[in-house]
Amino acid sequence: MSKPLILVSNDDGITSKGIRILVSAMKKLGEVVVVAPDSPQSGMGHAITIGETLRLSSEDIFEDVQAYKSSGTPADCVKLAKHHVLKGRTPDLVVSGINHGSNTSISVLYSGTMSAAIEGALEGLPSIGFSLCDYSSNADFSHVEEWVEKIALQVLKNGIAKGIALNVNFPPKRNEDIKGIKICRQAEAKWQEEFDERLDPNGRNYFWMAGNFVNFDKGEDNDEWAIANNYISIVPCQYDLTAHHAISQINKDWDWDNL
Repeated sequence: MSKPLILVSNDDGITSKGIRILVSAMKKLGEVVVVAPDSPQSGMGHAITIGETLRLSSEDIFEDVQAYKSSGTPADCVKLAKHHVLKGRTPDLVVSGINHGSNTSISVLYSGTMSAAIEGALEGLPSIGFSLCDYSSNADFSHVEEWVEKIALQVLKNGIAKGIALNVNFPPKRNEDIKGIKICRQAEAKWQEEFDERLDPNGRNYFWMAGNFVNFDKGEDNDEWAIANNYISIVPCQYDLTAHHAISQINKDWDWDNL
């Protein structure tokens, strides 16, 4: 029986610590092919390259793994894998990460990590984005590899609904073991941005974005609560952004006769 084919990508770049751990875990489950950005692409969201050339070259940095780096975005990488690298082969699983930093709540909209996973879901493929909620330069990933393997194995065995990507976030390394997994909703939270206006050495204005993360959600069924309480959060995400509940309200309340 042939091994599952697993496509690995990320947004931190092909040389990041997180992707090395992800590749190590996936090699235990199947045949791994890596297509990842050649440099960090954090915050790129679902951007694709349409006005510039895309470069792709092979890389010999993972033992016994076919790997490529691309000048494009995470979404570009998944597209290149499907249409060029895999040459008609269909992955059994698409995984992205492990991101160096949180992709809980509203961050999923900006996340290049999750956009690679959602691009897989757009193609009808079971897809997972993995993130560690630790931004420190020396973040400890040692407690997550076994969980990455377990979660990916569950998806390979049991599947997930078509068009769904799982957003998996791990709490940072703490003095106690991870308590388990919570299947969650996305927390109601946002970034309250500020822009610091500065001058460059030539006296020209530029801006540096800053701000604070604010969680408005008091529930105990969301991803922010899970991470704060040392659980792994898993939020099933879909690319259909239609607010289905609003369609009937708009049809009912708008004065269509006097537009």
